Amino acid sequence: MHRIIGVIFAALLMAACGETTTDRALSGAGIGAAAGAGAGALTGGGIGRGAIIGGVLGGGAGALTDEDDINLGRPAWD
Repeated sequence: MHRIIGVIFAALLMAACGETTTDRALSGAGIGAAAGAGAGALTGGGIGRGAIIGGVLGGGAGALTDEDDINLGRPAWD
């Protein structure tokens, strides 16, 4: 369980790539989904389920933060 919490926390911290709310939400969802899928694979909880949970949490974190909170630079698609 500690690993899952650690992966989710890391995904939330990395969810702030981009300058606009949309960029931040999209990048957060992508990072969260990847982290969640990895956590699901490692813990046996299911890759799809982990990706969905991670994507929702990461997207929410990205949408709720602004550039002053966390700034990891421009997203790759920009």
